[in-house]
Parts: sequence; C-alpha cells; structure tokens
Amino acid sequence: MKKLDTSSLDAFQKSVEDFRKLFREEVIGEFDDERLPLNPRTRLTYGSELWTGYEVVLDVFPDVFAYGVLLVPKDLKDYEKRPVVVCQHGLEGRPTDTFLENHRAYANYAAELADQGFVVFAPQNPYIFKDRFRTLQRKANPLGKTLFSVIVPQHEAITEWLASLPFVDGKRIGFYGLSYGGKSAMRIPALVDRYCLSICSADFNEWVLKNASTRHKESYVWTGEYEIFEFDLGSTFNYAEMATLIAPRPFMVERGHFDGVAADEWVGYEFAKVRHLYQAKLGIGDRCEIEWFVGPHKINGKGTFEFLHKHLEWPER
Repeated sequence: MKKLDTSSLDAFQKSVEDFRKLFREEVIGEFDDERLPLNPRTRLTYGSELWTGYEVVLDVFPDVFAYGVLLVPKDLKDYEKRPVVVCQHGLEGRPTDTFLENHRAYANYAAELADQGFVVFAPQNPYIFKDRFRTLQRKANPLGKTLFSVIVPQHEAITEWLASLPFVDGKRIGFYGLSYGGKSAMRIPALVDRYCLSICSADFNEWVLKNASTRHKESYVWTGEYEIFEFDLGSTFNYAEMATLIAPRPFMVERGHFDGVAADEWVGYEFAKVRHLYQAKLGIGDRCEIEWFVGPHKINGKGTFEFLHKHLEWPER
C-alpha cells in the first residue's frame, strides 16, 4: 500500500479505491451477474416484551437468496428512523444463536441490542453444514471466487433492503460479527459501503501467521478448516490492510485474553498498524478502538456496545 495517500481524508478515500478493487476482484473474487430484484418475503416468528422478530428472505441471484431475522423494537414512534446493527453468527451458526437461549458464545447480544432500542438484523451466512459449504468453496476457487463472492452480494441485498425500511436510517447500519462472523466483519464492510462501521470480535489476527505457520498451535495448518485460505492473501491483505479498506469508517476489535484463535501478541501487533493509520496518519483516532477483556472466545458486549451507541448516535438505556 505504498501508493496510499494519507495526506487528507479525501485523498485517502480516493487512493484506497484501487486497493479495494484489487481485494474484490483478485482476492475475494466477484461474480459479474446482476442481482435480482429483492422481492422481500417476511413472516412474524419471534418476539419478546421489547421487540418483534421477523424472518426475512431476499432474492440475490438465481438459486441464491439472503435469509435472516429482523428484530424491531416495539417502542418505535411514527416517522422515527433508527440505527441498525447487523449481528453476524460464527461457524456452523444460526441467526437464532444471537438472540435465543443465551448461547455461551453470543450472550444474546442481538436481543440485548434490540432491548437497547436498536433495530437488529441477524443474517444466515453460508458457512454451515461442514463439508457442504467447504465443497462450495473448493468449487469456487478454480473460478477465482470464494464463499465471500456470494456473501458480499447477499449483504449488498440485505443493506439495500434495510435502508429501504421506513423506520431505518440507511446511513447508520453497523456490522458486528463473532468468530467466522469476525472474518465477515473484515471482508464484508470492506466491500459493502452501506455499512457505516464494523466490529470484529474473536477473530482479529496476524492473518499470515494464522494461515501459514507450522510453529504455532493457533495456526489453521492444524485445524479442519481447509477452506479458509484465500488466494495470494499473504502478499496482499493482512488484517491491517483489510481494516484500511474499512477506514475512515469506525472500526473496533473485541478480544478475550483467553481466546484460542490467536496469541495476544499477534492481535496487538496487527492492531497497532490499524491504530497507526487512524490516529497518526488520518487523525481520526477516536474512530478506532480495541477492547481487551478477561474471557474466552465470546461476545463481551461492554466496550463494543458503548462504541455502537457512540458512532450510531443512539442513547444508552
């Protein structure tokens, strides 16, 4: 990224576009197909004292749809437009993991945010069914594509639909993902500009070591996630560079000291580069944060909630 111009925010935003294009076309991969009309279908399925939950299906491509659950606070006033938090599950997850039954990793964080008055959308990403989704990844790779070649258009459809809702402020749609949802938090908002901020929980990493090391127990060399590798990532986009594609939008990392996805040193080293960009080069250090907490691979929901209230301009309750 030596050609990145950080002399001003305007210059940065112009110069970063070439790198975003490279990431989209050469690393993640992009399908040329035009998206179908959204054709939204909804049904009332869930509820609590404070919000109502609707299942939602949207068309994306032929045989490809987006699905998720929309949580709508019951105290919405006429003509009011509220911010949205998109709460993304992790590997083998379901939208309901984020708001039902108090899953140990998610701590009902989507429901907690809806209780706070945010509109919440919990999407279903396709990294489920073990080898079934990994087979899709292996079929996509020879075409120069990845799972995110499909996931990104799904989220383009989701954010387009959310922005069209009369009670949603389309300029205040944030993304908050855990684990594989944290991987999503690095890749999707980098390419979907309707996301006004991104929070990466339980995933932020020194990604080259994580993918390639045979010395560290945290490496993907030792795990069953054989689909994880993306083309030429080691010489193009580590996590600091992905965060650069999110900038100057607010960006946050949520990190448990006892999370086995990485060592603290890896996370701190890579985040320092992100902090240097935001604080030292662009002068927007107030938009970049990390919260370290004593805990495992999970949502903590403390500093990140404060971050959402601050940058989505919604008062705490």
